Parts: sequence; structure tokens; C-alpha cells
Amino acid sequence: MQQRYAQNYQQMTQRSPHTSSTRRSQGKYQPTMILFLHVGVITPDVSEAHNHAVPMNPAHMPQDAKKMHDAQTQEQAKRTAEQAAIARRRSEKPTDKTMPEGIEDLIVGDGVQQYKRMRELERKLDAVMMRKRLDQQDALHNATKKYSTLRVWVSNTVENQPWQVRDLDENAFDFTSGVEATYRVKIEGRIVEDEDTDDASENDSDVEDEEKTAGDAMDHDGAPAREAPKQPAIRQRTKLSHFFKGITVDFDRNKNLQPDGTTQVEWKKPQVPLNAAMLPPQADFDCLEFERKSDENINCTINLYRDELPERCTLSKELANILDTNEDDRASVIMGIWEYVKAMGLQQDEEKRLIQCDDRLKAVFKTDTIHFPHIPTIILPHLTPLPPLSLSYTIRVDPEFHASPTPTIYTLRLPTPPPLPSLPPSLQTLKQLSAYDEHLALLIQALGASQRKYQFLDGYTRDPVTFVKRWMSSQKRDLEVVLGESGRFEGDVPGMGLGGEWRRGGQGGVWGSELVREGVGLMVQKGGRDGRAF
Repeated sequence: MQQRYAQNYQQMTQRSPHTSSTRRSQGKYQPTMILFLHVGVITPDVSEAHNHAVPMNPAHMPQDAKKMHDAQTQEQAKRTAEQAAIARRRSEKPTDKTMPEGIEDLIVGDGVQQYKRMRELERKLDAVMMRKRLDQQDALHNATKKYSTLRVWVSNTVENQPWQVRDLDENAFDFTSGVEATYRVKIEGRIVEDEDTDDASENDSDVEDEEKTAGDAMDHDGAPAREAPKQPAIRQRTKLSHFFKGITVDFDRNKNLQPDGTTQVEWKKPQVPLNAAMLPPQADFDCLEFERKSDENINCTINLYRDELPERCTLSKELANILDTNEDDRASVIMGIWEYVKAMGLQQDEEKRLIQCDDRLKAVFKTDTIHFPHIPTIILPHLTPLPPLSLSYTIRVDPEFHASPTPTIYTLRLPTPPPLPSLPPSLQTLKQLSAYDEHLALLIQALGASQRKYQFLDGYTRDPVTFVKRWMSSQKRDLEVVLGESGRFEGDVPGMGLGGEWRRGGQGGVWGSELVREGVGLMVQKGGRDGRAF
């Protein structure tokens, strides 16, 4: 094994590659799983052209265009009305799940106390879950990086090559066989630790089989039967696609010399939701295969684009001189600059956010002073994505190689991808919980209505005459306010002590108090801002 690449991977020896051809072009492919990669067509984006279109006045439109415009307007108005109706129904749903005050005196038993204890326990549980979720997010961002050893095998097979075809007619002028020669490239990756674990699990299973056989023999001899062994937990295994967000294969050959006119094969990881418990098949595989047409040896380069969270970047020379590292993620870069500023004492005494730049910081920010909140934006030009890991390979189609084919093996040292989150609740469970919450809010609302009804009837039974007078006076005042026939708090309401005090003017009355003058001043000032006059 010879040392070829940088510190994070090595290449095993392979046969000498053939001479390279001209530069590559940029054909792109969209793969399916363990699959053939088909040619993708890039169409122009027409949205930009529509953004610059000048709107036309509906009065000057042709008849058909005017009808279409009216239909679109009606459809938009209908959609807006439906959204408003949905929002109104949502706002009308009760959401208060707090037990009304004093309801425990009206209910037999300790149901209210138990409900309040349950609500308190629910609040504590919600607080604990939120804290655990935040702790988990902090642990993912601040945890020490773990690395795994990934071993990659690259090999290829051939079909219908000229040396494989045996049924040619020697007397025919055309010596082709009627089929096109093809090759199939296979890129397979496995973690070395996973291989060791799989071997250990196989040995453990053999031992369990032996113990089970011995246990069956003991059962036949009359010994008591043993409990069935527990099923082992399913372990989520890290696969090749978990390490990378894209894989490209660039052929070192002019596309005019390619039978299918392509010089690149590309796979891109599909978008996966953050809370997804399972990955789609297109993003969860150990082996990637593709097939192409050729009857000649071809040199190619396999580029592996790393998928890391948070994403690391290559730092510029000036920024690396401050942080003493060449690769880091954006959050760590900002934290490193902050630690450097504190260690060197570059904060100003009056304004701690204002940084006095020394020679190293001046080389990055090109200024004498800088506000620290502006640093995350200013450092963007100094961060570039990590270059892909490039693996060289020669696709061999000659019979000498395939007499005893040997794969090319690479060993890569890469950061371990984060594990998938725990399985979230199903949609049916979430709908059921939401229905329970709505039903509980309706019950609380019904309890509040029953409490008010009880208080009404209880007040009536204690002093019917005074209760009816107060109730009639309250209803009369509400009716006058609704009809606009009365000012606020007019009339002598028993028990409220208002009387004609609101009608009396002068400095000694209500309207001459300091509070009223202040309130009127605020109303006038507010009306002046809104353009209203009093």
C-alpha cells in the first residue's frame, strides 16, 4: 500500500492507468438506487422573465384575457375568504384549559384538586421536555467530533466486449456483433468498525444457537424450560450515503469520444426533513452502481462531497493565522475570534462590542475598529467549502485485467454522521391528542357557564327583590348602550355608587380630576398622529 493522498485517506496499488484525454465537460445525471444514472435536462428558468413583466390595465386587455383576469381575481378572493373563515373558526375554538376560580366549592369530591395537580404535572413535564430538547441541540453542536474509518472498494465488470463475443461470422464484411460493449462500475463503502461488529454478532449468534440446542436437550431430560431469549435491539448502521451529500464521477476523456457523449455521472442526496426518523432509499445505501458504453480503458476521478453538520469550511490564510487552524465551521470561527479578542484585550472600555483591531484582525477586516455583531457577515468571503475527496480509478475492459480482477481500495478517516432522531409521534396520535385538548377546553367552558348559572340562581334565591332590581337596571343600561341612547355609566345603578356623578361638571367633579385631564391629553395626542380631529 502506497501513500498517495493527504492525511485522511490512503490508496491501495492498482494497475497503471492509460493516458488521459482532453478536459471534461459538465453533463449531469440523476440516479436511482443501485441503479443506472440517467441523463438530466436543464431547462431555463422563466420565473425571472415574468418578474420583469409590466402589468396591463384590465380595461385595455383583450376579451379573453379580461375574462381570465376576472376569473383569477374571483379565485383569489374566494381563497382569501376561505382562509379568513378557517382563521375565524380557529379563533372561535376555546383554548383555555384552566379551571374557573371557586368551582371547587360547587363540585362534590376532589376532582378539581386532581385536575389542578395534573395540570401542574403537565407544565413541569413540558418544561423538562423543552430543556432536554435544548440540551440535545447544544450537545449536537458542542460535542467533540467522533471519527470513523470508512473503507471504499471501487471495481468494474464488463459485458459484450469484443473479446467476450464468440459468434462472429468470419466471412461477413461487418465484424460487429450487433450489441454494444458496456461496463458497470461499483462503488461500495463500509465502516471498519461495523465489519468487526458484524463478525462479533455472528459469533454471538453461533453461541446462542449452541446454548439453545443444549437447553432443548435439558428440556427433554425433564429439566424446567428456560425463558425465551430476548430479541436483540435493531441497531441503525451508518452507511456510505450518510457521509456524503454528493458523489460525482468525472471521465478523463472528451465527450466526443464517448459513445453516449457524457463525461460525468452525478448523485445528489435528496432533501430530508430534520425530524425524519427514516431516510429514503435514495439517501440510505452502501453501494452505488452505474453502467456506460465503451470498449476502451478509461481513467476517471470519483469526487466525494462530505456531508457534515455543522458544515466545515476552509479558512483563508489571514483567518487561519488568527485561529491556528485551516478548517472549521462558522460558529467555531466566530467563537475563536471572540476568544482571541478577549485574550488580547481588544475590547474598548466604553463600548464592549467595539473591537480595536490589531495587525492580525486588520488583515481580515481591513479596518481599525469593528462592531462584533458585524463579524459573522464580514468573515463570509474568508470561508470556502471544503474540496471533495478525489479518488482515482481506471475502468479496465481488457481481458488481461478481468482474468483476475482486483478492486481498488481506499481507506478514509471521516467525521461520524449524527444519529437519526428518535421516532416522532405518528400523525394519527397527534390528531388524537389535539382532539382531546379541544374536548377538554369545551368541558372547561361548560363548567364556567354552569358556574355562572349557579351564581345567578343562588343570588336570586338569597334576595329576590334586590337581585331582580339590579338585574333589570343592568339590562336597561346595556340596552341603552347598544341602542346608542345613553352615555357611559348613566343612571343610578344600585350597588355601584355612580349616580349622577358623571353628569356633574366643575373642578370638584369627576371630569375636573387630574386623571381625566391626562386621559384627554393622550386621546388628543393619539388623534393628531392618526390625522383625526376632535
